[in-house]
Amino acid sequence: MISAASPSHARRFAPLFRLPTALRREWRIAAMLGFLALILVVGVVDGQITRGDRGITPINSSGDFLTSGILVDVTGDNADDARTKGWREAQRQGWAQLYRKTNGSDGPALNDSVLDGIVTAIVVEDEQIGPRRYVARLGVQFDRVRAGQILGVSGRTLRSPPLLVIPVYSIDGMPQVFEQRSAWQRAWAEYNTGQSAIDYVRTAGTGADTLLLNSGQVGRRGRVWWRVILDQYGAADVLTPIARVEYSYPGGPITGHFTARFGPDNKLIGAFTMTGPTPRALPDMMEKAVARMDRLYTDALAAGVLRTDTYLVLEKPVKVEELPDVAETDTDALPIETDASVPTAPTVGVASFTVQYSSPDVESVSATERSVGGVSGVQSASTTSLALGGTSVMRVTFRGDIAALKAALEARGYKVQASGSTLRISR
Repeated sequence: MISAASPSHARRFAPLFRLPTALRREWRIAAMLGFLALILVVGVVDGQITRGDRGITPINSSGDFLTSGILVDVTGDNADDARTKGWREAQRQGWAQLYRKTNGSDGPALNDSVLDGIVTAIVVEDEQIGPRRYVARLGVQFDRVRAGQILGVSGRTLRSPPLLVIPVYSIDGMPQVFEQRSAWQRAWAEYNTGQSAIDYVRTAGTGADTLLLNSGQVGRRGRVWWRVILDQYGAADVLTPIARVEYSYPGGPITGHFTARFGPDNKLIGAFTMTGPTPRALPDMMEKAVARMDRLYTDALAAGVLRTDTYLVLEKPVKVEELPDVAETDTDALPIETDASVPTAPTVGVASFTVQYSSPDVESVSATERSVGGVSGVQSASTTSLALGGTSVMRVTFRGDIAALKAALEARGYKVQASGSTLRISR
């Protein structure tokens, strides 16, 4: 029979389980330091995700036509009326600029109702709003199909698979991507990729982008983790344009070293060097460098270098020898099926669509992204062209066709208007 130990036995054996005073003190200090380190790590991770001053929303990367740098200075009865008149004037100037650029001459003057039908977005580059005056520098985006019919150009272009862009900027030997805003990130965000043969997938650098897309990820080779990241952004492979800037002395000449790389293995596509007289020339250097990078990637695509890594594709491709040869099949020996009651299920794939929506303020942008992202079948929804107070453009990756996406948005409570591969939603 086992009985409980008496208090005397407890006092006798208690010192055997008690740490010395010095060790207890060190243990308490170690526990406090560990707790503080945990709080610091949580704070850093939270700061990496929630800090909102690092990202730059890229302009629309669809195949639409974009004219930029349009200056307007108009007055109206009030601030809203002045801004409306300013945007109307920007549409007229943008159309004239686009026609001259495409055909080399002045085209027909279109009325405002026609322009409203072919303009898909207003890009606000800079604006100042007064009580009855509106001064701004704007960009106007035109639907490629509808505007192309008037311009006399084709509405269809051949483009690459969607490729995720991770712009690495190195200064003083410290590589970064979205840790803080940089001239290299801004240049990629503001570059008009609509006329490029490369389907760039650009991110704003907010939320989880800072954790998933960083300079450390560029050096990793594991295909499994790359596949997870690429699926998050609806991309098939990755492009890594790298910029390294050297300053000779404060206020003196600058030198930019640029390298175009591709794929998880960081394959070299090309490299070049540019110089500037002073640090003030950095934005212009970056803008020209992005255009030159685009030419490098476009030439690589034409040469067949930008081939998607087969290890990044989870689905097993169908080989040619697995398909039946219809020409050599004896059709007389095959039974004829007359029962048409069982329909053939179509193959549903993932595609990207353009969705326009009204964005009177920043809160409406976030709310619309969350709402559309919660629609069944939607894998990602991110704003690619932001126009506060006007119509913004969202890139939606959806498993299904545009008719299914329209039905899903209507089931969510939206009023949806379809035009080609573009949807316009409203409440």
